[in-house]
Amino acid sequence: MLLWVGLGNPEPSMQRQRHNIGFMAVDEIARHYGFSPWRARLGGLTSEGVIDGHKILLLKPMTYMNRSGESVQKLVHFHKLALDHITVFHDELDLAFCKTRVKKGGGAAGHNGLRSLDQHLDSTSYWRVRLGIGHPGHRDRVHGYVLGDFSKAETPFLTAYLDSIATACPLLADSQPEEFMTKTTLLVREATHGL
Repeated sequence: MLLWVGLGNPEPSMQRQRHNIGFMAVDEIARHYGFSPWRARLGGLTSEGVIDGHKILLLKPMTYMNRSGESVQKLVHFHKLALDHITVFHDELDLAFCKTRVKKGGGAAGHNGLRSLDQHLDSTSYWRVRLGIGHPGHRDRVHGYVLGDFSKAETPFLTAYLDSIATACPLLADSQPEEFMTKTTLLVREATHGL
């Protein structure tokens, strides 16, 4: 089984914030592949399904971003999962909006959700799907930008981006991160051409 974690904050007023794009991504994956309804479990919401023959457990920690690792740790211990079976979807300031990078391990780079995971898993050697939200241009504006909603102008691009991630997910499940990134890029380009 693979554990795919979307990072975000649980407040309804935060649903459309850039910081919640990890939640948005796993929501779209669940919808796209007809996963089970979300249910409360071990400090988070979980949904189960199969993608390309792989059993996937989706998780949205309900502990707020800064404590995301608590729920992840509980599920990892309960299911006795290896760290390389964990993939975390999270917002990435240092990537242009709608760009995707996948990597294994690395630092938290100031991301409190990743920092919490690193602490609770006592490791950084899980997979990360870095979802580009762009940068506001100056570090003094980062906090408000990350906790701000996607704009109306960004919405069609966001919709296309999330759909492309879900569509390309079989490649991620099949341990083909490079191909996943390439397909996501191509799908976004096709869907947003002319917007």
